[in-house]
Amino acid sequence: MKISDKLAVEINEQIGHEFYSAYLYLSMAAWCDSANLEGSGHYFRLQAKEEAEHAMKFFNHALERGANIVFKSIPEPKENFSSLVDVFTKTLAHEEFITRRINTLMEIAQRENDYLAISFLTWFVNEQHEEEKSAERTLNRLKMIGSSGSGLIMLDHQLGKRE
Repeated sequence: MKISDKLAVEINEQIGHEFYSAYLYLSMAAWCDSANLEGSGHYFRLQAKEEAEHAMKFFNHALERGANIVFKSIPEPKENFSSLVDVFTKTLAHEEFITRRINTLMEIAQRENDYLAISFLTWFVNEQHEEEKSAERTLNRLKMIGSSGSGLIMLDHQLGKRE
């Protein structure tokens, strides 16, 4: 079943948002490494890779459904970070934005009775729940331990174990 023009346009937009997410997380990885938080840098490198994979899932879905793929410029991340708390505060805010985008795509698919898109997007709905939960949990832990000391080193080490 060919995808509707409206959903194709929104998926093209989402491809750009997912690649921007990868850029954003790479900028966070760079900041973490420069702050001697290599475990967190590792975490955000993997996060960036995951976001690029999400972009490719949207790309493949749209292409398989006959959509015209239109690549737009990906803006550079303008974020400046002051602490790991700040990094995860911005991570959570960004994931909440992506969740709103996924929900918009789902609403369009539901209005159009596009069951294939609904099935495809359900994975992203669940993924976003996990992304927000993970960012919020890490942010809450960081707020408990603060921006320095052994607690921060231990949490950074834990983040570095992500596979």
